[in-house]
Amino acid sequence: MLRLSKWHIWLGWLVGVPVVMWMATGLFMAARPVDEVRGTHLRLPVEQEELILPQGAWPQSEQSIKEVRAVMQDGRAIAILTGLNRDVTRIDLETGSPISSVTSERAQQIVEKRIEGGEKVVSAQFFDADATPFDFRRHMPVWQVVLDGGTHVYVGRDTGEIEAVRTRWWRVFDFAWGLHIMDLRTREETSHPILIAFAALGLIGSIIGCILMFRRRKTRAFK
Repeated sequence: MLRLSKWHIWLGWLVGVPVVMWMATGLFMAARPVDEVRGTHLRLPVEQEELILPQGAWPQSEQSIKEVRAVMQDGRAIAILTGLNRDVTRIDLETGSPISSVTSERAQQIVEKRIEGGEKVVSAQFFDADATPFDFRRHMPVWQVVLDGGTHVYVGRDTGEIEAVRTRWWRVFDFAWGLHIMDLRTREETSHPILIAFAALGLIGSIIGCILMFRRRKTRAFK
């Protein structure tokens, strides 16, 4: 028991900081409603439009198509074509003609129409697919519209859709998640040697602590 007690103390010193970090970040992430973190509460309700496809409409494209998605945008049927090379094209299904890429002005109009407080634009900046901000985490050309209050709204240049909403809480939550899984670089790897090692040591320390707790109770009972 004396040896177990020494092991318990040394393990406590070794895993104490990670355990406190796990508990603190876990408490923070559990305490904040996930809808506020994701910015769902900022999305204004949009009346669902029935998708009415023109008779005989079928989008044509010179590229090899991986996916076709039909949506209603501004009262007209739109086909969003995704090629095997990940290029995206929008086509008006009524006329069959391609729709031009979203401009900065148009991106801001979309945000103003669909996001609460979307009229309070601080800046709008375009990012290529291979240079998107870290908080977007996707490879596609987007407009980043920054709102008063720190919310980042990402509008797809080629899709004309709001692809992501990143609030300040989302970015803090994302950092806490990175600490929680001990991966601040990508914040996506939940299975790596450092995390597994500290989790195993923490488990061993907890088991030893439980054993010592019952041993002490037993010792007191004989006094």
